[in-house]
Amino acid sequence: MGGWNQSQAHAQFIANLVDFKMNIQAALEAARFTKRTFGGCDLQMENRFSSKVRDELAAKGHKIEVVGAFSAAMGGGQVWSCGDFSKGVNYGASDPRKDGAALPELPVE
Repeated sequence: MGGWNQSQAHAQFIANLVDFKMNIQAALEAARFTKRTFGGCDLQMENRFSSKVRDELAAKGHKIEVVGAFSAAMGGGQVWSCGDFSKGVNYGASDPRKDGAALPELPVE
């Protein structure tokens, strides 16, 4: 992923982890929004945001374009996270917006 959305998607992912206490898979799957221009109040949002949230933003002057549930326009990624070193466990997650998978691998003995 790159371009306009990269920093926005990263910030939303980190907020999902830190502020909303999601695990890495849930944080990748959470609904996203993006701002594609510097000016104006235009905003793209996945349709999984509630109509209440969209209505509240529209009432504040935002021009919202609703896109699909897991829109590729919102970027996508794969994540690896350190788990429990004593047990040799790590965590992986893959965004449903893109091709990819988080596959388990047996420890090397």
